[in-house]
Amino acid sequence: MSAIRVADLVKAYGGRRVLDGVDLDIQEGEFYALMGPNGSGKTTLASIIASVRTQDSGTAEVYGRSPASARDLIGYVPQEHFSSSELSGKENLIYFTRLMGYSGNRAERLTDELLDRVGLTGDLDRRVGKYSGGMRKRLEVATAMFPGIRVLILDEPTTGLDPAARRSFFGMLQERIDRKTTILLVTHIGSDAELASRVGLIDNGRVIAEGTPDELKRQYAAEDAITVETAVRSEGVASVLRGFGRDGLVAEKETGYRIYTRDGDRVLAGIVRALDQAGYKVLRIEMGRPTLEDVFFKLTERSLQEAAS
Repeated sequence: MSAIRVADLVKAYGGRRVLDGVDLDIQEGEFYALMGPNGSGKTTLASIIASVRTQDSGTAEVYGRSPASARDLIGYVPQEHFSSSELSGKENLIYFTRLMGYSGNRAERLTDELLDRVGLTGDLDRRVGKYSGGMRKRLEVATAMFPGIRVLILDEPTTGLDPAARRSFFGMLQERIDRKTTILLVTHIGSDAELASRVGLIDNGRVIAEGTPDELKRQYAAEDAITVETAVRSEGVASVLRGFGRDGLVAEKETGYRIYTRDGDRVLAGIVRALDQAGYKVLRIEMGRPTLEDVFFKLTERSLQEAAS
């Protein structure tokens, strides 16, 4: 059964199409990641499915209903914090339960249950301004987990969290996945998208590839991936590396450069020699398997960081 279905969806701002004919079909109970850079249209798409925005043309459905008529089935957590830092965790949730029509002892019981489900029972009386980033995001996810919610939409939920907090956050979500809640994760972080059962890559308002993480890597980035970190970063370094990468492609990353080859073991030593002869000191070089970020680069010839700039 389709939980979310989008067909030929179009949305424009100022004459520019932010969404340019998007199609999606996400099944009930699926953990689906929509991965792309800032400005790719992913947040706009998620907000239309969540009934926060409306499309210009095309259709969006949640369990066969328009998003506006299916709001009782949708939990939506935007990227920006919306909980009050001046209230405690419990006070925040009491406020949201009352907005949802609960009152009195029923609101109290539901608040306690939700705080327990996101692992915040021990911190329910702490002011949210004293929470860590991960704790605050858990609290905000709790506001989207009311009884009857069948689709949970999370927009960049781990931005700013360290790796340990990200692992903890997704561990907390596992219960929702086991309960067959459909999860739509919007992210620009490849390691987050790797956790999904299926991934759609979006760029310039179009879904450019879709599949399981393994399927995408096998189809689009089957080569060895070599990361090179040098003492300086320059066009000269990139020029040397282009001679070793398949199709001359070199991705510039925060930690250095990344190239792709079908003969990584042989190429490693050659890269070190060539850079040394050109006067560039290699600080680190390592070979690994491709990631979803590599898939995006192979499809667009841009890194996610470059695409966002």
